[in-house]
Amino acid sequence: MSDALTMTGRSLRLSARTPDALITALAMPVMLMLVFVYFFGGAIDTGGKYVQYVVPGVLVLCAGFGAGNTAMSVTQDMQSGIIDRFRAMDVRGAAILSGHVAASLARNLAATAVVFGVATAIGFRAQASAAGWLAAIGVLVCYIVALSWLSAAVGLIARSPEAAGGFTFFIAFLPYPSSGFVPVDTMPSWLRGFAEHQPLTPVIESMRGLLLGRPVDGSGWQALVWCAGITVVSVAAAEMLYRRRTR
Repeated sequence: MSDALTMTGRSLRLSARTPDALITALAMPVMLMLVFVYFFGGAIDTGGKYVQYVVPGVLVLCAGFGAGNTAMSVTQDMQSGIIDRFRAMDVRGAAILSGHVAASLARNLAATAVVFGVATAIGFRAQASAAGWLAAIGVLVCYIVALSWLSAAVGLIARSPEAAGGFTFFIAFLPYPSSGFVPVDTMPSWLRGFAEHQPLTPVIESMRGLLLGRPVDGSGWQALVWCAGITVVSVAAAEMLYRRRTR
């Protein structure tokens, strides 16, 4: 645990030394939210104010984009030679990877708070109870942790930060074929099946229902099952890949 906390502090300090990446991680979701709300929102019928509909999707997009950067951080560590120094100090791989994931969680929660503040400024109004707020934050944390561990595993596969960056692009694209920006029933039938059954749709629907005080129905447990499954598989894969890369 001590090693993991030390590695978390290291990852956060490294993030602070790249303010351009932090600004991009904050600016892109905010700009996308403004584009959708003010450029397209008037043409999209969601049965209410579009800003109320789109904000949960933007929050998930922001979290996914930030968590995807973990892949590049892990790849950079594997290439720089710092891993050999950590191994010489008897720092286990689990502590190194956990540090990256914990730092990703901290960065993403801070970025989410900024995006939510902008959303409130342009008209979003949450109607959640205290329990709803806690549940929404819990779903978001589970999603960030799952995606960060998946990113760490991808970072161990990639041979360059540029290759790992391709995963960030994939994660940034995944919210679009979901219920994040438009209702799923407005999509073509061939796309609707994917949008309804991919992991981001129940995560977004859970957060939307919890933040707006609406029934969550089955999307809540579906989101948690997806997050738990991704986390378990990703942790196991990351441990195996780390051992192979450091043999």
